[in-house]
Amino acid sequence: MKHIGRKIYLALIFILMYAPIATLVVLSFNSSKTRAKWGGFTLKWYSSMLADSSIMNALYTTLIIAFLSALIATVIGTAASVGIHSMQAKLKTFFITVTNIPMLNADIVTGISLMLLFIACRFTLGFATILIAHITFNIPYVIMSVLPKLRQVNHSTYEAALDLGASRTYAFRKVIFPDILPGVLSGFLLAFTMSLDDFIITHFTKGPGVDTLSTKIYSEVRKGIKPEMYALSTLLFVSVLVLMMLANSAPKKDESGRIKRSSFIAKRVVPIVLILVFVGGGFLSHIISNANSSSEQLVVYNWGEYIDPEVIEMFQEETGIQVTYEEYETNEIMYPKVQSGAIAYDVVCPSDYMIERMLQNDLLAEINWDNVPNIKNIDEAYMEQSKSFDPENKYSVPYCFGTVGILYNKTMVDEPITSWDVLWDEKYKDNILMQDSVRDAFAVALKRNGDSINSTDVTELQQATQDLIEQKPLVQAYVVDQVRDKMIGNEAAIGVIYSGEAIYTQRENSDLEYVIPEEGSNVWIDSWVIPKNAKNKENAEEFLNFLCRPEIALMNFDYITYSTPNKAGRELIEDDDIRNSRIAFPTAEDLKDCETFKFLGDEADAYYNELWNKVKAS
Repeated sequence: MKHIGRKIYLALIFILMYAPIATLVVLSFNSSKTRAKWGGFTLKWYSSMLADSSIMNALYTTLIIAFLSALIATVIGTAASVGIHSMQAKLKTFFITVTNIPMLNADIVTGISLMLLFIACRFTLGFATILIAHITFNIPYVIMSVLPKLRQVNHSTYEAALDLGASRTYAFRKVIFPDILPGVLSGFLLAFTMSLDDFIITHFTKGPGVDTLSTKIYSEVRKGIKPEMYALSTLLFVSVLVLMMLANSAPKKDESGRIKRSSFIAKRVVPIVLILVFVGGGFLSHIISNANSSSEQLVVYNWGEYIDPEVIEMFQEETGIQVTYEEYETNEIMYPKVQSGAIAYDVVCPSDYMIERMLQNDLLAEINWDNVPNIKNIDEAYMEQSKSFDPENKYSVPYCFGTVGILYNKTMVDEPITSWDVLWDEKYKDNILMQDSVRDAFAVALKRNGDSINSTDVTELQQATQDLIEQKPLVQAYVVDQVRDKMIGNEAAIGVIYSGEAIYTQRENSDLEYVIPEEGSNVWIDSWVIPKNAKNKENAEEFLNFLCRPEIALMNFDYITYSTPNKAGRELIEDDDIRNSRIAFPTAEDLKDCETFKFLGDEADAYYNELWNKVKAS
């Protein structure tokens, strides 16, 4: 029985360890773009992964930074170890303690500290700042690996070499270094691994256009991971598995006791060749990328999957302007990066209330409309609506608009939904998805009570907070873009969603229905703006003019499914059902009780965040 029990226990451990990886591998061969359904076997995600420059650049950037930071940290760390080892006892203890502190510190403390240091020194965040940061946090790990080996060195041999006339450098190289080499190699491998695995420090020290695998995967998770990432993760897993099997396999020996050539090649040559191919490929990719880059630049900061990639390629080919494209998940993540001035973005796409906040804090530059003649294609109604946050239409170009409503599965809900009240109905417990967003969540609760989504009344906000706390046991999850996949896969009955996402989900699952509740909701506009510290303002205006072309607006609408305020672009939509869809283009009657978010001031924002934290912590 004990023998059977051990086998069962071992099997459970392996299932827990490898079931997630097995799921990932299976999804990499799923022809459906959503994980919610199986669309048949395919290899297309592997081919598209290799063709996806953003993914491959993230891979190669990760490997290059890991290799360079580990190499430099190993040199510095080894030299530091020798210096510390030769110190007097008290001084040695002090420096060992100092070098250990960064390893004990939370990564987020190190990351934020380095970011603030770079900003204070007016460094431009990018590849160099990531590399410096990785070297900094890798050095203590090298010291930790080398110092124990130095303690084991027989110093009598070193002294004897000096007595025989050897120089200190020669004696160190021939006597000391061979003895500590295992520690040096261990330090290098540990530093390389730590760098590969890092996310937090990279996240705080990276600039636009520079992504490692960890930051790339993080941004993909927030908006729904692309299948190409499953393919990449599968290849990385298989590569690591092969390397581990080669490294841990016992070497085969011939009759004389020597290691066979085939075994030597498998255990030593193959792993080194693989590493050199990956790292060398990274350097080659970096060189080619720099060779193909133009002197004309444009740095774009936009929501995830909020523009057709082909549009960017067309703009680059037509203008010769090289676009660096970076994504964010929420307005609240975007704002501090723009406000800090650490990164000079040329164009950003915030929502209405955030544009108002940026204007109040003098962060935006006026647009020269002479450089954006295609603004004439934007429906006058949306230019007028934009005045609620941009009073004179000087700073923003409407890009997308929509509503927040309820998406429900007709096969899982008993009756047509018309009110926000359904989100508090106990019969749908664990089948409700809420937006993981302060303003959106409070907008639901406030509108349900007949209050404004821009309320600053303490009594109304306290009541909304209490309602959200009472609702929380019924909520399956607080999500952002993940509501899309969950609803498509019938994982929930009801979800709060943006209208553009609702259009996409209905294409994938015909049982889904979208409604703007009768109490009203939020009608929003996302618009392009130019930060005041933009370095390429004229290029930014040329980009905005390009986006306002009718055919380009249509391409973006087809790709992201969010409604376009471009009147000329809407007229190009061939499908009558889409062109006249009340989800994509709601009528005045649909919007009669809807409001646009306003910036309520820093004090009110802080109060909203305090109440939201109270909801999440309850």
